[in-house]
Amino acid sequence: MTNLSKAKIGLIGAGWWATANHLPVLVERDDIELASVCRLGADELQQVKEKFGFTHATHDYMELLETPGLKGVVVASPHTLHYEHALAALKKGLHVLCEKPLATRADQARELVKEAERQGVELMIPYGWHYSEFIQEAKRRMEEGAVGEIEFVMCHMASPVRSLLEGKPFLSTGGGAGEIMFEPAADTWADPIVAGGGYALAQMSHSAGLAFWLTGLAAESVVALTSAPTSKVELYDSFSVRFAGGAIGSFSGAGALPDNQPFQLDVRIFGSDGIMTVDCDRARLEVLRHDGDNFSMDLPTDAGEYFGGGPTTNFADIVAGKTTTNWAPGWAGMRAVEMIDAAYRSVESGKSETV
Repeated sequence: MTNLSKAKIGLIGAGWWATANHLPVLVERDDIELASVCRLGADELQQVKEKFGFTHATHDYMELLETPGLKGVVVASPHTLHYEHALAALKKGLHVLCEKPLATRADQARELVKEAERQGVELMIPYGWHYSEFIQEAKRRMEEGAVGEIEFVMCHMASPVRSLLEGKPFLSTGGGAGEIMFEPAADTWADPIVAGGGYALAQMSHSAGLAFWLTGLAAESVVALTSAPTSKVELYDSFSVRFAGGAIGSFSGAGALPDNQPFQLDVRIFGSDGIMTVDCDRARLEVLRHDGDNFSMDLPTDAGEYFGGGPTTNFADIVAGKTTTNWAPGWAGMRAVEMIDAAYRSVESGKSETV
């Protein structure tokens, strides 16, 4: 396939996760041209350009966005820069795969979703669990009304990222990433200003995005507690949420699993007709209904492992015109940020905060 027939993708922010996960997937595609890459550090930029065969490299993301024929952009910069970088790309009419969290404020996340709609392009968040077969089956069953009217949601996540949130060398190999080219920069996770927050933004944006995608709910108000026993950003989160329509829920997060352990992720959705359990670390999808029409999916023990390459492949397929299906849409990431924004404000005020 010639370069003329390849779809051009640019990358803004070529650090740890982009070089360990996104680029190894994209470089294997014969229908994608890695057209331009942007990151700080002259030596590091050249390393990425050479290793992955980028046509062009720059320190200026606006220069990247002027690449002739560009179709899509992966935004993998620090959390507090996602909004600026993703919005600029969307305004150019480009498809965008934006790392989680979509933004660090609710109003910013809403603007990104609206801009994608205005431009008629896809905005995707790399939520790897959405690409597991049983998660997609759970989504299908929820859309068919498996639990009836949703009344209560429980969502818990824990991760082996304590060292990251404490600003120490990263020891975990979780997440399914490949070869580590660059170590995670300490300030992008552990500095409250650069990171925008702690475990909620860094990891619960995953679990909350999944819960909101499965349910279609929207948070209305949040009461929250967080704690940071050994770090400047929070390690632990506990949110009580009221959703539009009257349902309530609890969202919890812990950034302190041992480094040799996989993620925990458990979503339970209670409704008028029954309950759905989506359990990733124990690989379970189960629906228990009041009428006895129950369902349990037969799953291998590794079915719930994080699939880092799923979103990147989906994005490449969209950019190359091979699909219009977006399994991890921006609105789910927006709903997660709306809740987390209100939760952080609740921690500051000591009272319930509206979304």
